[in-house]
Amino acid sequence: MHCPYCSTENVENARFCQRCGKELADGAAAPIAGGETSGKATASLVLGLFFWLGIPAIAAIILGHKALAEIRRSAGRLTGEGRAVAGLVLGYLGSTVPIILIVAAIAIPNLLKAKQAANQASAVASLRTISVAEVQYSSSYNTFSPTLAALGPAAQGSAGADAAGLIDAGLASGAKSGYLFTYQPQIAADGVAAGYVVHADPLQPGVSGTVHYFIDSSTVIRERSDGPANQSSSVLDR
Repeated sequence: MHCPYCSTENVENARFCQRCGKELADGAAAPIAGGETSGKATASLVLGLFFWLGIPAIAAIILGHKALAEIRRSAGRLTGEGRAVAGLVLGYLGSTVPIILIVAAIAIPNLLKAKQAANQASAVASLRTISVAEVQYSSSYNTFSPTLAALGPAAQGSAGADAAGLIDAGLASGAKSGYLFTYQPQIAADGVAAGYVVHADPLQPGVSGTVHYFIDSSTVIRERSDGPANQSSSVLDR
């Protein structure tokens, strides 16, 4: 007869296995009901519960695999497969968390910088668009626009001095791509707008952008990183 615990062949009607020493109840080839729970399976589950700490997760994986192998070899003497599987699941979950955190720590700042760079490039492009639109507006109406909205599209009817249709509605509203555009006409003694200045500032400094911009009727764009730009700020070199 074969031992149900270690599969060793024993003489017929033997009471104890000659290899593992386990009692062969009445010579029957069946394990004792219930069996013994694998200590490795229990340890794997316990360590798996602390998966967020990293090292316990690795130990849970190792013990979980050893427990499953041990249980398979025991021919029913050992139980606890469910605990081992649970420990493995928690262990593998814990082993992936640090990787996810590392990737996030690298990716998120890069994504933020990329978004900031895109917003800043859009702000510069918008200032150039406003500059070109002001030249066209001045040519048509012999004055610069009184407001930024006056350069935008007309809500109804055809274009005119109050809505020249020279820039899009988003830019005409004064906010676009994470930047706020503040327009100020320079009114001469005769009441005509002889010039203008435009400030472009991040809606969320340090988040939507890190650079402040400025342009006036000279069409020169200036920039500054530590506060709003003005006529004295550095000239944009691109």
